[in-house]
Amino acid sequence: MEVCRPKRPAQRGGRKTDALDAVRAAREALTSEHLIQPRRRGEREALRVLLATRQGAVRATTAAINHLKALVVSAPEDLRGEIRSMGSKAQISYCAKLRDRPCRTLEHRMTVRALRSTAHRIQTLRAEAKELEEEIAALVNEFKPELMQQVGVGAISAAQVLVSWSHPGRFRSEAAFATFAGAAPIPASSGLTDRHRLNRSGDRQLNRALHTIILVRARVDPETRAYIACRISEGKSPREARRCLKRALSRQLFKLLERAPESLQEAA
Repeated sequence: MEVCRPKRPAQRGGRKTDALDAVRAAREALTSEHLIQPRRRGEREALRVLLATRQGAVRATTAAINHLKALVVSAPEDLRGEIRSMGSKAQISYCAKLRDRPCRTLEHRMTVRALRSTAHRIQTLRAEAKELEEEIAALVNEFKPELMQQVGVGAISAAQVLVSWSHPGRFRSEAAFATFAGAAPIPASSGLTDRHRLNRSGDRQLNRALHTIILVRARVDPETRAYIACRISEGKSPREARRCLKRALSRQLFKLLERAPESLQEAA
């Protein structure tokens, strides 16, 4: 079973060993109303490592782009004049094609060298992230092809949902899955005010995937836009309308994930 972090005693007094921690974890599990099944390895772990590696490449790409922008700002005036009016993609392509200029000053030559090296790094990282995304999409299509057939669900969002969900039976109900995703509404009523607020706990990466799906649906799906307009006409804010959509989406995805494949149903 998967046990959450045990509560620390009020007065520790230096009592900290592996054996004591094991006893605290066991007592915490015994007092829990519902025990948690640990996430599985295998297919889920394959998706997780690819997602983590791609995310690292994306973050490194962002850092490299910021570094390129800083180099352009501090570059010599004649070199900066060539680049600063371009867009980001054009800047990266232009800097990657820069050549050494022996007749220029040392500062100019080394700045060109730094710009070219940084642009090549950005292109390499982008190619790596794209290759990893294609592998993730292939795995998702192999494990749960019906997931990517849903409106607004892309390869990265589908992979994150599968990584957080892990396997059938891990969550006792769709309400537990919604709570884990941070999509379950929290009552925030007072007096004559009856409302719910956003849930900022749970698996934030899963919540981010749900949020991304909702944003895409709000842009391309007429039914989603009509639902948001209806909720706003009832007095809810756009954020509260998205919260309602997240809850409905978590229910839809949970039922889809828990559903047995058609081949298994036919065999049964």
